[in-house]
Amino acid sequence: MTPAPLAAPLAARLTAVAGPLFFPVTAYGPDGGVDLKAFRAHVRAGVDAGAAAVFACCGTGEFHALTPQEFRLVVAAAVEETAGAVPVVAGAGYGTALAVQFARLAEEAGADGLLAMPPYLVVADQRGLLAHYTALAAATRLETIVYQRDNAVFTPETVLALARTPGIVGLKDGHGDLDLMQRVLGAVRTGAPDADFLYFNGLPTAELTSLAYRGIGVTLYSSAVFAFAPDIALAFYRALSFGEAELTDALLDHFYRPLVELRAKGRGYAVSLVKAGVRLGGLDVGTVRTPLTEPPAAHIEELAALIATGRALLEKHRTGERA
Repeated sequence: MTPAPLAAPLAARLTAVAGPLFFPVTAYGPDGGVDLKAFRAHVRAGVDAGAAAVFACCGTGEFHALTPQEFRLVVAAAVEETAGAVPVVAGAGYGTALAVQFARLAEEAGADGLLAMPPYLVVADQRGLLAHYTALAAATRLETIVYQRDNAVFTPETVLALARTPGIVGLKDGHGDLDLMQRVLGAVRTGAPDADFLYFNGLPTAELTSLAYRGIGVTLYSSAVFAFAPDIALAFYRALSFGEAELTDALLDHFYRPLVELRAKGRGYAVSLVKAGVRLGGLDVGTVRTPLTEPPAAHIEELAALIATGRALLEKHRTGERA
């Protein structure tokens, strides 16, 4: 298959729509196989709700649990369902050889870019990490965002080298060290002033730290909440963007902070709790694949109560504006 001509630069497309970045879950049917019909409905709902981009088969989408064949099918379904309305970015990970294989599958499926996740298992030095992401960026025509977290945390000098690497257009930070991020921004700003390099807050439930990241100039963020409560996620995004401090603080205090506390009650909840939330919304996307496990009923009930609280806050804010 010959890849289609690339659209506008990914950096421009990711900032063209004012909305959260959508990380859909991957749907599975009763037999455990990928349910493309449910996945398409999930993607379409997110795009219709105002997502700025679709990040398919990434962390929330259980990249770790997908075969290469399933990965290609899911990415292709996301591309077809968005129909060019917003960019589709696909995950790529493991060691360099497999990451390149997934990158090429994403390109064949029509993706607009890659989210390069940390290498599998090993802890590499900065030279090895740079070689890994450089090889991945060179493997396709897709523009690449590098995901910083766990065993892939970079020095400012390494990020500067990444920013100078053809095909690498951004850094998603899931590490959360604002001192390091400030030094990274400064290194790229002074060392590669012409680079159109993007930064993303990629922490789980990124809304909770969005004010802090905005303080250093990082305004883009991934929203897990958008996958199961897009109305709440979009209302928060708009309140934050337009300086509506009362609604921003109310959602942080009464929805996002309790959500983070709930997420901390179980391993893998950054994925399984999100998937439970999608099911609470009425779309059967199945359960998570092993080795992840499902939250107990009590935690799903807590999540349902939190969603109801968030929506009550939105209604209170709406009626207050009308009064």
